[in-house]
Amino acid sequence: MKRIFSVIVENEAGVLSRISNLFSARGYNIESLNVAPINELNLSRMTIVTEGDFNILEQIGKQLNKLIDTIKVIEYGDDMPYVEREMALIKMHTDSSTRAEILRIVDIFRGKIVDVSQNSYTIEVTGSSEKINAILNLLEPLGIKEIARTGKVAMSRESKQ
Repeated sequence: MKRIFSVIVENEAGVLSRISNLFSARGYNIESLNVAPINELNLSRMTIVTEGDFNILEQIGKQLNKLIDTIKVIEYGDDMPYVEREMALIKMHTDSSTRAEILRIVDIFRGKIVDVSQNSYTIEVTGSSEKINAILNLLEPLGIKEIARTGKVAMSRESKQ
């Protein structure tokens, strides 16, 4: 099963290396990894997507908590409601026969054209991984040149009360 870990860490040199070494030393795969500063001084949030059985995921959580640079580990799963998003940049080959169809698909998925040239569009689309995969499936037959995906970022939902 897949799992998302959100890890609040000190924003210092070597932290990313220590966390990636933790995964590689134990043979765990990181499907995606995203790191950026947060609103608290000198702290960053790492969003790590990984896969494993219950025991492996429990072990990963415990090992992340043991690292000296780790402030907090949040494991998003069935018992913790959360919001996740991903962003993709998609560069498309275009010609007069495909431009209108590409624009229609981008509009349906509420994407944006962020760069235009005589023979290409660069599209920005955000949303769930399923949404990103769906637009990629529709654009693929029209000529994708290049794709860059951020990987997931996630945050817990606030209580409705």
